[in-house]
Amino acid sequence: MAMKFYRLFLAGIVSLSSGLLLVGCANTEYGHTSPYHPGPVVGKAVGNAAGVVAGNAAGLGVGVVEGAAAGVAAPFDPSYHMVRHWKTETTSDGRVIQVPVDILVHCCPV
Repeated sequence: MAMKFYRLFLAGIVSLSSGLLLVGCANTEYGHTSPYHPGPVVGKAVGNAAGVVAGNAAGLGVGVVEGAAAGVAAPFDPSYHMVRHWKTETTSDGRVIQVPVDILVHCCPV
């Protein structure tokens, strides 16, 4: 008797989880209603607008957090450093000046 109960319980859990997983599948069909009636058309437009707004708001939040994290971490990246080399140049009027030349050098991982 207990074995049948577990089998029934397991079948119920599997069907419930399968149903919950498949509920989120996108469906572009209008169903059994006509797309020319204003109700389904307005409902779909409002649903699309709400989805776009929610998706963009979530994307904005994620972008801000990732950008801030990258900005904070950039000065602490030890894999590159700047080497400044001074070059002597003679200008067209005969003056001799020092010109900095910056070179970005990739360091080897330690």
